[in-house]
Amino acid sequence: MRPRGLWPWRLLLPPTPGSRGRARPRPRPPQVLCVKHYGNLKDYQSQLYSTVAPPDEVTINYRHGLPLITLTLPSRKERCQFIIKPVLSTVGSFLQDIRSEDKGVTAAAILAADGSEIPASTLMGILLMKDFKLVINKIAYDVQCPKKEHLNNEHTTEMENVKSLVHRLFTVLHLGEFQKKKEHHLLEKIDHLKKQLQPLEQVKARIEARSEAKTSGLLWAGLALLSVQGGALAWLTWWVYSWDIMEPVTYFITFANSMVFFAYFIVTRQNYTYSAVRSRQFLQFFHKKSQQQHFDVEQYNKLKEDLAKATESLKQVRHSLNWRMKVEELSEKN
Repeated sequence: MRPRGLWPWRLLLPPTPGSRGRARPRPRPPQVLCVKHYGNLKDYQSQLYSTVAPPDEVTINYRHGLPLITLTLPSRKERCQFIIKPVLSTVGSFLQDIRSEDKGVTAAAILAADGSEIPASTLMGILLMKDFKLVINKIAYDVQCPKKEHLNNEHTTEMENVKSLVHRLFTVLHLGEFQKKKEHHLLEKIDHLKKQLQPLEQVKARIEARSEAKTSGLLWAGLALLSVQGGALAWLTWWVYSWDIMEPVTYFITFANSMVFFAYFIVTRQNYTYSAVRSRQFLQFFHKKSQQQHFDVEQYNKLKEDLAKATESLKQVRHSLNWRMKVEELSEKN
């Protein structure tokens, strides 16, 4: 045992010969206790911080029942958390949130374990059932989805009943408000479509007027040609030649007209009726004038279809609102 009060590196020396009394201990330099780390220093740091995820790892945790995806933004090198709604969020919306958060993300995609790309319309709830790869700016991150405990059939049925009840309550409480918002949205859409159609309608009206005038002129020209033909045959029959000579001429003229009508059917696949001929000729003039005046017929037709659909949807929404108001009035009276 060492004497009390002495340091471990301070030793008592025997008294020197010839000295009187107790010898004084000779001071010695203190010995410093050193702690050495064997191996790489990074190994010790990783042991000290083993509970923290690496800065370049994508992790998925559940908080309040919702998935929480944590990843590192490439531009700022900061960890960012994204809360996912499995039923509402899609792969496309999740990738768009990443691009919106970090403008330095030029390319982002999600791949399956076999390397095939997952469509943007896939729900995040389906994606989180299996492991996947998140590719950001040509850097792939392996993402491991935590396994959730499987519920028994009774618990699953109870959860489905609760979800259905919540959905019905939400529908009853917010149906009127939702329909009013939809009506307002449809009115704005209809106004926007009408503004787009207004200049096109003016150009279309001018083209239709010119096409109608040309079609009418062509029909009157056909009538004049038939009149001239009939007058020429009458003149040749009664004033120049006799009926015996003109009878075969009229026969061949009638046969030639029949050949013309049959050729029209072969070319157009339509019967030779005056209304069909007029409509066909009008459309030919209309499309020719449209190309000359750079009138986009396909865009006009698409806008008209969108306007018709929006108008029909507005009628249905207003009908539902009127029916709901009548039901509420009857309930108040009762």
